[in-house]
Amino acid sequence: MDEELAQAAGDRLRQDLPHSARMYDYYLGGNTNYAVDREAAERVIATFPAVRAAARVNRAFVHRSARMLARDHGIRQFLDIGTGIPTAPNLHEVVQREAPQARVTYVDNDPIVLVYADSLLRSSAEGATGYVEADVTDPVHLLDVVRRDGCLDLDLPVGLSLNALLHFVPDEQDAHGVVAALVAALAPGSYLTISHCTPDFAPEMWAAIVDVYTKGGTALQVRSRAEVREFFAGLDLLEPGVAVAHRWNPEPGSGPSLISDADASLYAGVARKP
Repeated sequence: MDEELAQAAGDRLRQDLPHSARMYDYYLGGNTNYAVDREAAERVIATFPAVRAAARVNRAFVHRSARMLARDHGIRQFLDIGTGIPTAPNLHEVVQREAPQARVTYVDNDPIVLVYADSLLRSSAEGATGYVEADVTDPVHLLDVVRRDGCLDLDLPVGLSLNALLHFVPDEQDAHGVVAALVAALAPGSYLTISHCTPDFAPEMWAAIVDVYTKGGTALQVRSRAEVREFFAGLDLLEPGVAVAHRWNPEPGSGPSLISDADASLYAGVARKP
């Protein structure tokens, strides 16, 4: 990576405030986080002791759904928005095991992801990976930089991943409009994958969690199953539709399974663009 880019990213890390990506890294047992992130994460854990298991449920869904698209639906291009801090295996490693020629572009606007982006660029010899910095709330600009990056051909089907991202895009930032704009730019035969936190099973607990993130400077809007379902409007949902993430096409050894719906508190779904 260009040293000047890495330095610029380092200058924007804002180590004085907790960050959602670094908190998620902490939930997963990672080391790419600061004391301020750990303190905020521990406040979430005190309210939601199962959050670490929920993070693993999400990660297992990400792997399972991407693997299914590559293996069973012939998808050879993936656009992963809201990539987060790299954690092996990354999405490109998962899909390139099924299809070595697969191409993956990662997108994030978090400077800490840019610092560690080298690990996202270690593609198989047959495939390719790219990383671009953009904000999902500006889909026109995001799609423009993805096109200019050249890793993906948006005239061909793409697997669009918006996992554990949209609960950080509140309604005032037009979350449903953002998704609609991204899907509109994709070729027929593309797929949309979403995982999203929900208050459906424990509303008081999630009100407290939203308060932790909001006080730390991060907007968080958790949504009901019906609201998550709206993101897939006009698309053909794969079975079992929008489901609690650990119940979405479970596979042996694919993340926590002996977990309650309340402890997961995460909806997930995959849909095809006709």
